[in-house]
Amino acid sequence: MMNQPAESKFGVLLMNLGSPDSPSVPDVRRYLREFLMDGRVLDTPWPVRFAVVNGMILPTRPKESAHAYSAIWTDQGSPLVATSRKVKNLLQQKLDCPVELCMRYQNPPPRQALISLQAVGVTEVLLIPLFPHYAMSSFESAVERVREVMRDFPLIKLRVVPPFYNHPDYIDALVSSAQPYLAQDHDLLLFSFHGIPERHLGKSDPTHVHCLKTATCCENLSLAHATCYRHQCFQTMRLFAEKSGIEKGRYAVSFQSRLGREPWLKPYTDLELTRFAQEGIKRLLVICPAFVSDCLETIEEIGIRGNESFKAAGGESLSLIPCLNEHPRWIEALSQIVAQNRSN
Repeated sequence: MMNQPAESKFGVLLMNLGSPDSPSVPDVRRYLREFLMDGRVLDTPWPVRFAVVNGMILPTRPKESAHAYSAIWTDQGSPLVATSRKVKNLLQQKLDCPVELCMRYQNPPPRQALISLQAVGVTEVLLIPLFPHYAMSSFESAVERVREVMRDFPLIKLRVVPPFYNHPDYIDALVSSAQPYLAQDHDLLLFSFHGIPERHLGKSDPTHVHCLKTATCCENLSLAHATCYRHQCFQTMRLFAEKSGIEKGRYAVSFQSRLGREPWLKPYTDLELTRFAQEGIKRLLVICPAFVSDCLETIEEIGIRGNESFKAAGGESLSLIPCLNEHPRWIEALSQIVAQNRSN
């Protein structure tokens, strides 16, 4: 009698970006070094990247960033990591399979999560990069890092959830979580997505002839859209507006967190905040759909610095709509994403 193949055991691995272990300057420096030395973040030749990171950025940036992290740090640590742990635990309660969490940079690392999954007999892992939109500096970097680590786990099969920027459950969760804020009096809703260098779009474009070649490239059907961050951001915004019933002219889009002097996706959030206030927008709502967990870029960059600059330019109130965080509809959306990918 022939032996029957053993049934595979399924597990889920959530992966977010990561944070320093503490807001101390040494820990922030360690985090920034790992993050900025990623060739998909600063996509220059290694010697150039090494010189820029170690000679130009790390001598000064860690102190500045440590101050910013100190302003948002909680008793549980980094908001991003603490929230991600809560999401992992809540998702675990909904699933009948093991769930682990890792970060692309710093802790907890992918290897630790895979060791835990292997220890309970998992032979098939569903990786969910917690980045709704495809970008080489986030989604692609996360996936490739896990694939690299998994070379040491040859008995585990990897499956990857694709970007969920247009997934009905993700959109519904976004709208549901934002609804209390949308019900407030406001003049404009700003979708502030994380920015990326324009050249990253070209590198991710499999056709090499589509992205940013025309003013309407994101509206014209193309194979490039599967890996086009800009198109996917616009799709999220469009679907959110349709689902929530927001009229055209009552919302706008911008991109935040640019680094360096080269062109990044436009318009830039910091400049738009000032412009809106100067043009008479008094009550502004800001939502950041590129992030599923509140972090430095939402709480500090928008909620603190952005709020200050908007008011300094004449605005009256800037309300930051929290990220999905542990919203029940988001946990349900994740469970649906797992179920759909598990059955494929």
